[in-house]
Amino acid sequence: MTVSIAVAGASGYAGGEVLRLLADHPGVEVTTVTAHSNAGQRLIDVQPHLRSLDYLTFAETTPEVLAGHDAVVLALPHGASGAVAASLPDSTLVLDCGADHRLTSEADWERFYGGEYHGAWTYGLPELLHADGTRHREHLSGARRIAVPGCNVTAVTLGLAPGIRSEVIEPADLTAALAVGPSGAGRALKTMLLGSELMGSASPYAVGGTHRHIPEILQNLRVAGAAHPSISFTPVLVPMSRGILATITARLEPGADASSVRSAWESAYSSEPFVHVLPEGHFPKTADVVGANTALIGLAVDEDAGRVVVVVALDNLVKGTAGAAVQSLNLALGLPEDLGLPRNGVAP
Repeated sequence: MTVSIAVAGASGYAGGEVLRLLADHPGVEVTTVTAHSNAGQRLIDVQPHLRSLDYLTFAETTPEVLAGHDAVVLALPHGASGAVAASLPDSTLVLDCGADHRLTSEADWERFYGGEYHGAWTYGLPELLHADGTRHREHLSGARRIAVPGCNVTAVTLGLAPGIRSEVIEPADLTAALAVGPSGAGRALKTMLLGSELMGSASPYAVGGTHRHIPEILQNLRVAGAAHPSISFTPVLVPMSRGILATITARLEPGADASSVRSAWESAYSSEPFVHVLPEGHFPKTADVVGANTALIGLAVDEDAGRVVVVVALDNLVKGTAGAAVQSLNLALGLPEDLGLPRNGVAP
């Protein structure tokens, strides 16, 4: 049986990437795309790289248009998904690529986002380690409401969870500095995202514990076993259209060494199709994962500082957003988890 899918917010970067992946997915058919200001235009006039979907025209994003599909992917601005999702039948599989249903704490939502709190859905990070050694994918089977993780969150969570779970790193005094491409901020026109502002420059933003992804990261680390995690998180915009390179550090637990650190990460991800730990002395580049649903991880122990250094590279639009949505969709529908998802990147 072919699954019919509607993608809301399909004129943006995240929505376009969802469509790119679904276009080659053998188990689904994209039957409806919606947008706001682009409603009435042909899809390929806005997303000209999606030639195989040239039969689609943007409709208005309304409950009536989205109803009747087996699955709906919401690629809408933060704060816009809650009301739309509430109008859809419980039987419809809904995946929210925005933040509206990620946080389990209403207080965290109020502090970092504000506006109406719509509650937490099943979290769409299959590889997330739990303190008891299980993976989060077990919660995705048969789910009908799925919150796709934040892209920065995915990088930091994948980088830290094995050390937390194996108790080889301390969950406090964590640091994460991320070089990020501006596509993660969406397609809306903003001065800081203009080419003339980005080219030849690196610009920090949301400095000093204000980034909206911080509570989501801490939420995931608690799932992995950290009782009271704390992290200093600093993202930096760099002139690449897509990609995240996260450099993460953590203090070693007493008695932990380079061997136990490597064992923790390698055992955590040895059977994961989309998360790969590189050999000792090797570290990833964002160019290695462009277009792929793959996260690459490099590890080192800074013995003088007594810290683990974890470097994670992923494509913010694939593994960080659209790929996570399709991966979760596959699990929810009982399809092979890797169906329609590329492991290979694009080079040069």
